[in-house]
Amino acid sequence: MPEQERDQGQKQGALKRIFRLVPGILLCGVVTVISLGVQAVEERVFDHPYIEALVVAILLGMAVRTAWQPSERWRSGIAFSAKQLLEVAVMLLGASISFAAIVASGYVLIGAIAVTVVIMLAVSYGLSRLLGLKTKLAILIACGNSICGNSAIAAVAPVIGADGDDIASSISFTAILGVLMVLGLPLLIPLLKLTATQYGILAGLTVYAVPQVLAATVPAGIVSTQIGTLVKLVRVLMLGPIVVGLSLFVARRRKAGTAKAGNTKTAPISPFKLVPWFIIGFLVLAALRSFQLVPDIAIAPVTKTAVILTVVSMAALGLGVDVRVLSTVGGRVTAAVTLSLLLLLGLSIGLVHFFK
Repeated sequence: MPEQERDQGQKQGALKRIFRLVPGILLCGVVTVISLGVQAVEERVFDHPYIEALVVAILLGMAVRTAWQPSERWRSGIAFSAKQLLEVAVMLLGASISFAAIVASGYVLIGAIAVTVVIMLAVSYGLSRLLGLKTKLAILIACGNSICGNSAIAAVAPVIGADGDDIASSISFTAILGVLMVLGLPLLIPLLKLTATQYGILAGLTVYAVPQVLAATVPAGIVSTQIGTLVKLVRVLMLGPIVVGLSLFVARRRKAGTAKAGNTKTAPISPFKLVPWFIIGFLVLAALRSFQLVPDIAIAPVTKTAVILTVVSMAALGLGVDVRVLSTVGGRVTAAVTLSLLLLLGLSIGLVHFFK
């Protein structure tokens, strides 16, 4: 009887924990539906969304939080959506990546893109730290500028343990500059006398999101769009090794901190503890996709699910952000993101002139 009572008590406790999550998750879901609706309107009017749903979600969530302080009833579900659902979304993104398409683009271009990403990661991080930003916020800005904007920030955030304020700060200003890049980048075609190939490479290297790459290259023709998308895909793939590297770095720092605290008897750490479960899942799904073990018919729904979960997580992050925190770092974050983007643009222009 005691064992049955204990099992029943555990089941009831688990159900209570699940029910406590429901209000917050539903609130994030409402914000997500509105944000996806805004993006759908953009797509109908402009053919491509200039401001993605995940950006709308975080801004709308921040607006709700400014007008209303969620009580304890809502907070657990909001926190779950911001962390666990985001981790699931990152894992599912692995199913949409095929390494074969990347190899087919040529090793010289792949190497050039990889070197550009690594250089800009170091430069953006160093610049952000010089401007007095915190380490985690500097990492988010560096990854967002160097790899793929909001998606990179969302993927890196749970690995380094960034809080909602840092994520919202980096995403908000990165989103604004991302839209400005889409609108202003085509102006460089006549100014720099760029060919369709050169402009495609430039757009793929500098524009943050894949939809924004499409929006920036469609006016220049199909060749620019194809090359820009390919370069962008290579750039996005850099997210995998960067996230794994950050996971190992964070785990090593935690182990070193434990040793300094006097706990020298530390057990060997399993690789599965060094690298978060969702990163392992990401790499496994990417490998399965590359070996064509994931059916093509499953790619679209899996990718769509990942996108929706990411938007839900961004809504949760917005609902957890105090706007007053943004006002204290706004100037420095704006300077860091803007200067990093200008340096990336300069480096990319030099690179595209190499590919004549």
